[in-house]
Amino acid sequence: MSFEPPQDIENPAISANALLVLERRYLRKDEEGDPCETPKDMFWRVAAAIAEEEGKYDQSPWSVEDLSREFYQLFTSKAFLPNSPTLMNAGRELGQLAACFVLPVGDSMEEIFDAIKNAALIHKSGGGTGFSFSRLRPKNSRVGSTGGVASGPISFLKIFNTATEQVKQGGTRRGANMAILRVDHPDVIEFIRAKERESELSNFNLSVGLTEAFMRAVEADEEYDLVAPHTGSVTQRLKAREVFALLVRKAWECGDPGIVFLDRINRDNPTPELGEIEATNPCGEQPLLPYEACNLGSINLSVMHDPAAPDGVDWEKLKKVVHLAVRFLDNVIDASLYPLPSIAEIVRANRKIGLGVMGFADLLYRLGVPYDSREGREMGEALMAYVQDESKSASKILAKERGPFPNYERSTWGRRNLGPYRNATTTTIAPTGTLSILAECSSGVEPLFALSYVRHVMDDDRLVEVNPIFEQALKDNGCHSHALMEEVARGGSVQGVAHLPEKLRRVFVTAMDIAPQDHLKMQAVFQKHTDNAVSKTVNMPNDYTEEQVWDIYVKAYELGLKGVTVYRDGCKSAQVLCTGETDKRAEAERSVKDRPDIIYGFTQKLETGLGMLYLTVNEVDGKPFEVFATIGKSGRSITAKAEAIGRLVSLALRSGVDVREIVKQLKGIGGEHPRFQKKGLLLSIPDAVSWALENRYLKGENIGYDANSLDKPICPECGEPLFFEEGCLACKACGYNKCGG
Repeated sequence: MSFEPPQDIENPAISANALLVLERRYLRKDEEGDPCETPKDMFWRVAAAIAEEEGKYDQSPWSVEDLSREFYQLFTSKAFLPNSPTLMNAGRELGQLAACFVLPVGDSMEEIFDAIKNAALIHKSGGGTGFSFSRLRPKNSRVGSTGGVASGPISFLKIFNTATEQVKQGGTRRGANMAILRVDHPDVIEFIRAKERESELSNFNLSVGLTEAFMRAVEADEEYDLVAPHTGSVTQRLKAREVFALLVRKAWECGDPGIVFLDRINRDNPTPELGEIEATNPCGEQPLLPYEACNLGSINLSVMHDPAAPDGVDWEKLKKVVHLAVRFLDNVIDASLYPLPSIAEIVRANRKIGLGVMGFADLLYRLGVPYDSREGREMGEALMAYVQDESKSASKILAKERGPFPNYERSTWGRRNLGPYRNATTTTIAPTGTLSILAECSSGVEPLFALSYVRHVMDDDRLVEVNPIFEQALKDNGCHSHALMEEVARGGSVQGVAHLPEKLRRVFVTAMDIAPQDHLKMQAVFQKHTDNAVSKTVNMPNDYTEEQVWDIYVKAYELGLKGVTVYRDGCKSAQVLCTGETDKRAEAERSVKDRPDIIYGFTQKLETGLGMLYLTVNEVDGKPFEVFATIGKSGRSITAKAEAIGRLVSLALRSGVDVREIVKQLKGIGGEHPRFQKKGLLLSIPDAVSWALENRYLKGENIGYDANSLDKPICPECGEPLFFEEGCLACKACGYNKCGG
């Protein structure tokens, strides 16, 4: 089917950064991988394909043509955008339009590997998956059919992770997953510590499912039961505070695992007769039943600003956008081609949608309201309450036109006679990292991470990117200068720029300027008026203590949140402080040692996705001294890169750098052609070098890779810094998101 845009519709205004993201991720490509549609073509393709579903409903007040134009205007005015799979796949052969899926993992080999197969199909179609591993019997428990012992949830989690590594979502995005384990599962301690060796689970976010019984035990300093899911028997009792302290410590160290409050999620489950909610999508904001999927979309609050309105918000415009967006998302359910019949069945029976917002921080900037203020929270609550109320109103209107969702009578809405509604849920605050680049606004309900930052273009050019609202405010106050922009770009914040007016510094706060408790309070006001959950990160300064993280977790529970993700600045890149004397000694040890005339070593043969790698490691006194890496049957570029890696590793070794540090730096670096072999999964040439060094010199040690070993983690696609927000590492330059968003 062809969706050619009419001649009279205008081309969208697209920034250079947004165009880069569209070309990389969204525009249809030809056989050579080059874009073969324009942004105008793409937006019309999506608008027309989803509006076409309107023709199925005789009671609709819209014609397909008129609704197509309305949807197109929603996108090109940057007022609303749907989730990435809808932009990528609507009106195309693949046709899978949902972003969020949850798959069950049963306690048998057949069910486990069915889940892996189904996850691969979902990742291939552009979706992300969530799993609960809580039904798997614990490690070392007896398996009746074979007489053997079970390997436990963590061993299977690693298999899921490896399978994900091999599937690139729809040719455009890497697979992303969420793994949840209940706090009362006997293997919970191993799960909490699973990312100490982070490279093994790089495709998973982890969350521990906390119960209210556990939280009461923490408060009372009591023990609680660990229960084997396959027998229901108590296997052990643990001190709740010790488990909670371990959770806190791991979150303090690396941000993983997060926590979700399962009982609170299930109190808001609109269809409890259909089962218990055990898992969420990869970023935690969309709890779903087994086999359920949900499509999401976000309204750009920044474009709802009206300087002439009493409170600065155009509420009528927001109402219109909410109603159109709900209609759009409901149509997406009909238009989507789901990867499994079981998914299509429950999705169309519950018709969950997740309408959220983005551009909230930009709107506050326009209003002159600090994010971390009572006024900021009041505005956030007013906005989300309005979106919630109008989304329910829109769902009622659709129910009159089209009928309620089929499971309505069995739902909490139906039992209380509150509808009828077309959709079991209507609101979710989802991550909008890539969408916010297209809409040129701030992400979700997060504050800005930086007001200004430097992007490196081509080889040596530096481009200072500045938030346009901040830049205009500086000009209005006579403060703007190139020197100031450079100064702000160095740190991203204006809190240390004493000569700026205090009002500007108070309004233009960024993520790290805001106290963690204020992050939490803002999440709570949005959660209060959201059916599902809120994707948000509680950012913390590097010197935040474990005791303070404990307080954040307890406060999150008290505030009624469904989950929380914390991230301590630099927690993965902390540098060991040394005395001056130690520095001098280290400097002396790291002078480059001369090469002896005669040196012995070994050569390791490793099969990589780019060819056979021959790694020669020469030793002095039993320690690695130099490395030579050659790769056969490859082009000059690959050969040169292998040689360069060998030379740099050799320089590090001859300068006294410990082999552990080299392994940490190289291990887990991904490439385009990972390769399975007897030695395991080798992701790239540097990962293969790290494997050889670790296997020879560090056997038995727990050496994980350090993804943040430099000042900031770097985007693997464009080389720009990654920022942690909305529960994931994301690139502001090209839209890359470690969680697949």
